[in-house]
Amino acid sequence: MTTIAFIGLGNMGGGMAANQAKAQRSVRAFDLSAAALKRADEAGCTPAASVAEAVKDADIVITMLPAGPHVRQVYTEQVAPSARPGALLIDCSTIDVETARAVAAAMQEKGFRFADAPVSGGVAAADAGTLAFMVGCEAEDFADIEEALKPMSRITIRAGAFGAGQAAKICNNMALGIQMLATCEAFALAEKLGLDAGAFFEIASKSSSQCWSLTAYCPWPGVGPQTASDRGYEGGFATAMMLKDLKLAQDAAAKSGAATPMGAQAEALYALFDRMGFGNKDFSAVQQWLRGRLDVL
Repeated sequence: MTTIAFIGLGNMGGGMAANQAKAQRSVRAFDLSAAALKRADEAGCTPAASVAEAVKDADIVITMLPAGPHVRQVYTEQVAPSARPGALLIDCSTIDVETARAVAAAMQEKGFRFADAPVSGGVAAADAGTLAFMVGCEAEDFADIEEALKPMSRITIRAGAFGAGQAAKICNNMALGIQMLATCEAFALAEKLGLDAGAFFEIASKSSSQCWSLTAYCPWPGVGPQTASDRGYEGGFATAMMLKDLKLAQDAAAKSGAATPMGAQAEALYALFDRMGFGNKDFSAVQQWLRGRLDVL
């Protein structure tokens, strides 16, 4: 039986680890949160007392961590000294490209195989095992990485060499942040013009403004498939996390010389929404802000 060490059991990682256990893999899980460990135990994982205990003798190590400094620290100080030589290490966190490449080089130097494999799909897809993975890795390792991620994945795509997965995720989420703001603005305008939200959804979802933020993750409650907007904008992709990704995109744009004016505007708007106290709300909650209905949040 394949042994998986899963580090990081937050909103995304918890469901991902549970799907590894459902696939009849032996999962040793670790998180700093006792509540997260308890949920992992109930989902069929074996709680570990430390990162070192989780990764010892594991075939595959998967991490889902908050930011680049956490990834660098966990891999260099905890995973590398304790993991089995030759183990496959897969980081699913969303971090900056430079850190992903630096960690990959450090792990390769110590004899490990490594991949940066950030995800798209949100909490619902993490729970359902239908995430999209964007992978940066050595070409010869991709088949093993794809198999390792299979219980959690709808699709796994190799974006290129180390860091390419993070580059793809940053670009994808910048587009998503812009797209959601445009969708929310359109609904807010439709309301002011007296157009029923359901009617607008029906028309727009079959017209040229059709996009994922509209048809799959509609920000207007009670319209389209059930989303975070139908749960008071709870339990989705937090505004603070979208802001983090937009900051990564703007940092990458500044370093590469890319022109991203819409990305910069999206970052500024989400930063303001976060400072207003709505960082824990789903990023689609900007809909109520643009409507002038912060009272419902």
